[in-house]
Amino acid sequence: MNIKPQIRSIIIEIICLLYVLLFMYASASKIIDFENFQVQLGQSPLLSVHAWWISWSVLTIEITIAILLCIPKYKKFGLFAALSLMVMFSIYIFMILHFGSFVPCSCGGILEKMGWNTHLVFNLFFVVLALLGLIMQYRKAEESGYPAKKSLTIKILTVMVFSAGTVATLFFTSENTIHNENPFIRRYPQHPVMMKDQKDLKYNSYYFAGYSKGRIYLGNYSNPLHIISMDSSLTDYRSERIVFSSRKIPFTFVRILIQGNYFFLVDGTVPVIFRGRISDWKVSNELKGCPQFNLAVPIDTTSLVFRSNNEKNSARVVGVYSFKDVPKVMYNERFLKKQKDGVFDTDGMLLYSEKLNKIIYIYYYRNEFIVGDRYGKVLRKAQTIDTNSTAKIKVAHLKNGDVTMSAPALMVNQHAAVCQNLLFVHSQVKGQYELEKVWEQSSIIDVYDIEKQTYQMSFSVYGIRGEKLNSFYVTPTHLYALIGNQLIAHEIRSNLRNEFRVPEKDNLK
Repeated sequence: MNIKPQIRSIIIEIICLLYVLLFMYASASKIIDFENFQVQLGQSPLLSVHAWWISWSVLTIEITIAILLCIPKYKKFGLFAALSLMVMFSIYIFMILHFGSFVPCSCGGILEKMGWNTHLVFNLFFVVLALLGLIMQYRKAEESGYPAKKSLTIKILTVMVFSAGTVATLFFTSENTIHNENPFIRRYPQHPVMMKDQKDLKYNSYYFAGYSKGRIYLGNYSNPLHIISMDSSLTDYRSERIVFSSRKIPFTFVRILIQGNYFFLVDGTVPVIFRGRISDWKVSNELKGCPQFNLAVPIDTTSLVFRSNNEKNSARVVGVYSFKDVPKVMYNERFLKKQKDGVFDTDGMLLYSEKLNKIIYIYYYRNEFIVGDRYGKVLRKAQTIDTNSTAKIKVAHLKNGDVTMSAPALMVNQHAAVCQNLLFVHSQVKGQYELEKVWEQSSIIDVYDIEKQTYQMSFSVYGIRGEKLNSFYVTPTHLYALIGNQLIAHEIRSNLRNEFRVPEKDNLK
């Protein structure tokens, strides 16, 4: 189709003008809200690791291309650059839609209001405009006697291959770094958990005792023999009272732990462990030979993993107490690693994954958790994604020999839960590219795959009426949160549920 040179020049000018308007508007929007733009890039499932330099590069390139398109001498180069950038944007959106774990937004202004499929069509339209502009530019060259058609085709293919390769390289390097060498950048997929139900417990003295046969059990610090349970919808409410004669035992800190069809009544300061069936809530026997402990978690119905203090220097140790036939206690004094005092610096949370048959211990004040077998042998150590590898605590030694904190410590990991192969950690440390207002309104949960030793994702659990997360418990279908007097049931959605991996032995059943 032959187009008059004057009309062709007008079309080229219109195409250049549209690109100038697009890039100047987009860059202005980014400059006005640059922090938010950088945060959105930082939470992208494709470009997280490269967010800092990409945010500045995109802004600079958009402004530079707009300037080049305004200068007649550099219009051709500007159109090639515009084509390359729009091809990159288009491939990025295509990969977000088909390969990304979630879809962020990192545009600006009215472009941010577009759906991602609409945005892809919008970008492809501008790709076509750039191609049309280049073809018309080279048609002018042909009319001047320069055989440019073959040269144009090669250049366009080169630009497209370069653009696709650049985006693919950024994606694969970012994915590898995020999961294995995370530089403290969190991934926030769209709603991995969704609040479904809420129950007013009237009091804030409840704690999670355990989970069995589709029911969540809560104990009460103020009323140690009182147990309540509910189904996943928090509607089938049951209140129980444990039948037990204390025989004037000097209890100081009683907890109820649920394991299968049994419950354990424990107090490590006495120390005593009693057991009974949840079918009648009667204490049936006292377990003999139990050690002193300050934390305990059931492994099965005949053994518990516990944390205690060494009698010589009060350093914390982890052990396993078994009472199947003859009571037996096994300590592993090397399970926890001392950094300063062996007491406060090793403080943390003790968990057990029944599906993996593994003990997990996560420190409060440093970015490390330990994975051990059911006998207390350390299998491996792994890090959470924050950078606090050393406990930031100050310890004072009193004249009577006691050790105490002399200044507030930096809490790194405040709460934790384990379900199958996933470790859920309530972090207290803000990562890169995160908005302060999100931290003010919610609690951030980081998810790790224990077996793969990788960080998977993060999500927010929002507070209620100014109250934030007290503790939480995770099952394969729900995350339960205690916030003030409220018990909240969050449904686990497919993008998180798909991360659960049941061991092969369970798949063979």
